[in-house]
Amino acid sequence: MQNVRWWDAAAITVSAVIVALSLIEPPYGPRDVGAWIVAGVFLLVHLLWGRRCVPVVPPGQHLAISVAYAVLLAVGTSIDPTFSILQAFLYPFVWSTAPSVRSAIVANVLVAVAIVVGYTVRFGWEGLATGAAVAALSVVFSIALGLWITRIAEYGEERARLLADLQAAQGQLAAMHRDAGVAAERGRLAREIHDTIAQSLTGLVMVAQRTGRRLASVEGEAAASARGDVELMEQMAREALTEARGLVASLAPVDASAGLADALQRLATGFERETGVRVSVDADAAGLDRELEVVLLRCAQEALANVRKHARASAATVSVSATGDEVVLEVRDDGVGPGDAAPGDGGFGLAGMRDRVALVGGRLEFGPGEPAGAALRVIVPATRADAAARADAAARADGGTSATTETEASDA
Repeated sequence: MQNVRWWDAAAITVSAVIVALSLIEPPYGPRDVGAWIVAGVFLLVHLLWGRRCVPVVPPGQHLAISVAYAVLLAVGTSIDPTFSILQAFLYPFVWSTAPSVRSAIVANVLVAVAIVVGYTVRFGWEGLATGAAVAALSVVFSIALGLWITRIAEYGEERARLLADLQAAQGQLAAMHRDAGVAAERGRLAREIHDTIAQSLTGLVMVAQRTGRRLASVEGEAAASARGDVELMEQMAREALTEARGLVASLAPVDASAGLADALQRLATGFERETGVRVSVDADAAGLDRELEVVLLRCAQEALANVRKHARASAATVSVSATGDEVVLEVRDDGVGPGDAAPGDGGFGLAGMRDRVALVGGRLEFGPGEPAGAALRVIVPATRADAAARADAAARADGGTSATTETEASDA
């Protein structure tokens, strides 16, 4: 019962019951008036102080409010033994607001001692035995019930935590399956384009070349016009073939399981073989988190795709370096430069890279290179695999579980 209004209602009710019990047998004397005054003081203390202790307070404040309630209980019981009914409120209150089981037990003992003191003051040494019996019975029942309820609450919290971990693991597994499906579909599309459109365009280029050779020996205005048309067909087919090969290269999944440096080297080798653009790789950031490696690899892949499509470059460089708490991926080329291109402009794929980098708390910089060409920089926080492993071990030591998944968005 952690709603403060319920505790207010309980305090008002127990105070009213104490007053009502004293009103049963008139005439009323000084002891009755004293019981009413103590009940009023208790209610005032609760409304001004006690209710602020809900749901949980620090140990010092909990001990202070417990002592105050115990003193009121002892004074009230010494005036009128029926005042001991207040323990029906005090035991659950000091237990539920305690910061620890130890604090709850100490507060329960204080309430029990207050009962003994009250009975002893009221009835003398004869009341000591009665007060001790009442206090022992009530405190044992309170502690037993409190420990049982605490154990049930801990069990419920443990089940809730396990359920949350299970749901998180299910979400991560679903994300992994989704990412695997995306990668498989990208690979399938790349193969289909390579085996159909790219092959057909290759055949078209060959046919145009053969037709051009046959028309070379034919003279006349019509033959010259036909040769021009055939050359245009060959040029358009070559451009379409280049675009198709670029699309295949951008769709083909690149495996980062062997490490970021090896994956970038394979990416550069394939790019150089497809385009003839020389690509040099310098990756000096080992031990990065798997998800971060995937983000950097995909950004490098998209950056090289932009070099293929727009830069008209003869050489490019890909570098990865770790500086302090950041990892920097830089892709430069010696092409025509970016002009007025900015993240979000169509055709450059920069918006997709910016969104991908933002997911890991990084940023994207794009602009003209020095002395020419374009330069793209991706700066992300350095999340290393060993740090992730230490965090996972610490979570397991605390009784928690953690899992790390890699998420890979599709290229823009």
